[in-house]
Amino acid sequence: MRYPVTIAAVALSIILCLFNSTGYDPHNLFFFMFSPPAWISDVFYDIHATPIVVMYALTIVCYAVIGYVCDRLIAADRKRRRA
Repeated sequence: MRYPVTIAAVALSIILCLFNSTGYDPHNLFFFMFSPPAWISDVFYDIHATPIVVMYALTIVCYAVIGYVCDRLIAADRKRRRA
């Protein structure tokens, strides 16, 4: 089974993290818009207390899980249509 959605999601998250780390996103606007771990952590505690490397890693893992779930759903749908 191929994982095209997982690969695309991980690539998107790496691009998001690299964009944030370059400094072109000075107020972390894009990072907080597109990072689900940043949404969740901002609700429960001060986001500035978390190391940014941890937030980058959680963002990449979160996007990988979302992509994997989408790939599994697509594969199950294709399998169901063939049967």
